[in-house]
Amino acid sequence: MPVPALLARDLVRDLDGRRVLDGVSLTASPGHRIGLIGENGVGKSTLLRVLAGVDEPDAGSVSRPGDLGFLHQEMPFGADSTIASVLDEALREARTELAELERLGAELARVPEDSPGHRELLGRYGKCLERAQERECWDADRRAGLVLDGLGLGSLGHDRTLGSLSGGQRGRLALAALLVRRPSALLLDEPTNHLDDGAAAFLEEQIRALPGTVVAASHDRAFLDSVCTDLIDLDPAVDCPVRYGGNYSAYVSKKRAERERWERRYAEEQEELEALRHTAGVTAHLVAPDRGRRDNEKMGYGHRAGRVQNQISRRVRNATRRLEELERGQLAEPPSPLRFAADAVAARTQESPQPLVSLQDIRVPGRLVLDVLEVSATERLLITGGNGSGKSTLLAVLAGHVAAEGVMRRRRRLTVGLLAQDTAFDRPDRTVRDTYELSLGPGVSEKVPLSSLGLVHVGDLDKPVGLLSVGQRRRLALALLVARPPQLLLLDEPTNHLSPRLCDELEEALGTGPGAIILASHDRWLRRRWQGRELRLQQEGERGQREDSAAHARP
Repeated sequence: MPVPALLARDLVRDLDGRRVLDGVSLTASPGHRIGLIGENGVGKSTLLRVLAGVDEPDAGSVSRPGDLGFLHQEMPFGADSTIASVLDEALREARTELAELERLGAELARVPEDSPGHRELLGRYGKCLERAQERECWDADRRAGLVLDGLGLGSLGHDRTLGSLSGGQRGRLALAALLVRRPSALLLDEPTNHLDDGAAAFLEEQIRALPGTVVAASHDRAFLDSVCTDLIDLDPAVDCPVRYGGNYSAYVSKKRAERERWERRYAEEQEELEALRHTAGVTAHLVAPDRGRRDNEKMGYGHRAGRVQNQISRRVRNATRRLEELERGQLAEPPSPLRFAADAVAARTQESPQPLVSLQDIRVPGRLVLDVLEVSATERLLITGGNGSGKSTLLAVLAGHVAAEGVMRRRRRLTVGLLAQDTAFDRPDRTVRDTYELSLGPGVSEKVPLSSLGLVHVGDLDKPVGLLSVGQRRRLALALLVARPPQLLLLDEPTNHLSPRLCDELEEALGTGPGAIILASHDRWLRRRWQGRELRLQQEGERGQREDSAAHARP
């Protein structure tokens, strides 16, 4: 039985007076796993809701399979519902299909082959059997156990209520329910949120094994690289959102080549336009009828004047005609991408053999245990570890925001900046522009305009910071740090809420330049490509921390 495709045609959706989707079309055939990427606010989640039928488009149409599954932000179960009830609902279709197959089989055994209804009954049995085989219904209960284990939920009792689970556990349970169901079309919004490395790898394996269609909005570059057969970039383009075949690595290569071609064509066209304007303007002036004669032109001026005038006039007319043609259809200037454009993210310090910061026997009860750490003036240090191992606490200790037991020495007059996970501003009523200028003062804000950093859209400059998304607030906080770079820059999960392309630019900026940078990250793509030192923290009570050299980092 063929699995139906997911089709969307010319979708338009306006929200709060702003057009979020503008003529978006999508064909998602079985076997295709499509990633939706782009900046926050470009419409990834809105498109998923429209595809799922949770939200209605203002124009356009969607054709979807009847058993489509959508990973909601909140599960459609009450707080007093149990894990068992969620699993029962996930297994309901498979169990119903098996019960129907058994009923049809029993009825088929009772009906003689020469009976008028036998052929029709046999056809119904065959279709039911095909559906059960496609969904692997006989394996559903065993699959449920494997999925729970793979997503880190296997140790939870099935009598646990949803109200007793953490937000991350509820999200993983919702994801598990969809994987157990195996719908013919699966829509996922940031599916790797709240997953550790093992659970994320398990999810990728499960999704690759699905026979149907998958459409996923994600900032997780490792997930996009591992799973996707196609990527749709919803950032504004010349005509419309662009679909790229291949995974994230292929997308990056194609996008880079595409941008280089666009920039080269635009530069060549601008050079031609400038030359034509010169020919049509300056050259025309040089041969104007009332132009005075030069000394070397006085002999024979009258004899040659008409002939030269005609030749140059013809050249000017041709240049003017070509100029008009080019200006009518000239290539649009490549838009400045929203990306990290700072020259240096940390400030240079005076050369000294002494470390910027040294820590010894650091303890924050219940949060952090660290034996020793020295930070050089050009340090590039990645802090990793499981939840609760103290990554954010260590950064806060280095920033001087959290008191700790032990010995901490830092270089005199050391400047330190911290990008925390939770970004808040004292005056949410102030605009982005005013917040930036008042925080830095007129000297720095004029020397380093906010628009020059490529971290905030021009259209958001006059928006109150209280109305910004989480990602927009983090980009503003990062801009404040970069405009006045500290000697020691501390970044806590810096790629959270950033688009994949901006994450790539950020990583590139972190790798070079003066100053010391320490960051804590769960980002698998960043960690695989990290070239500096790595410090892995372990929870209190476990064996002490392990420090790895760059030789352990994968390129």
